[in-house]
Amino acid sequence: MKETKLTAKKRTGKGSAMAGRLRRTGWFPAVVYGEGRPGLNIQMNEHDFVMMLRSHRSESMIVDLEVEGVEKPYKVMLKAMQHHPISGRVIHVDFYEVSMTRKIEIEVPVKLVGEPYGVVNEGGMLEHILRTLTLECLPGDAIEEVALDVSGLHVGKALRVHDVPLDSAKFTVSDDLEQVIVAVAAPRMEQASDEGDAKAPEVLTEKKADAEAK
Repeated sequence: MKETKLTAKKRTGKGSAMAGRLRRTGWFPAVVYGEGRPGLNIQMNEHDFVMMLRSHRSESMIVDLEVEGVEKPYKVMLKAMQHHPISGRVIHVDFYEVSMTRKIEIEVPVKLVGEPYGVVNEGGMLEHILRTLTLECLPGDAIEEVALDVSGLHVGKALRVHDVPLDSAKFTVSDDLEQVIVAVAAPRMEQASDEGDAKAPEVLTEKKADAEAK
């Protein structure tokens, strides 16, 4: 995972009125939590924070957070983020200080690589069922996504969690290993045709003619 840095300032004021004034100046309130100590109230520049998010594929990231007036940066993880219900702007963020020697839990997206054989040559349809994986790892081993090659998938075949190429020495998967991530389904037209062959529609005119003959 690439190195990410953010800067912040200490925040003394509290309350919704203060938060509103802060947001009107292009900043927003945030908190840094750490085990065994009270939270540190800070304020962050909204533009810088949003640009940092756009440069990452996942919100599971380790950040070097430099707080003005604090000598050593905090190693933190983004734990919670609140958005305005109408504008969608970031209005509050919670960070959690991590230990580089203690495992953390992260959620990363699954990126599908390649074009499935069953889609290209057999007319199948790709179904991406599980889009994220939950992993446990040390902060220094954290990744932003996992890649899964689907080029060999034929119609009727699937790839499961245990098929994801991960280093078991670094990562522990929390998801069910038998959970299907992606599959190639049969074409819908063929399915409809099979159902039609199995049960032909009733012909009402023939039934009526038989009744009149009797």
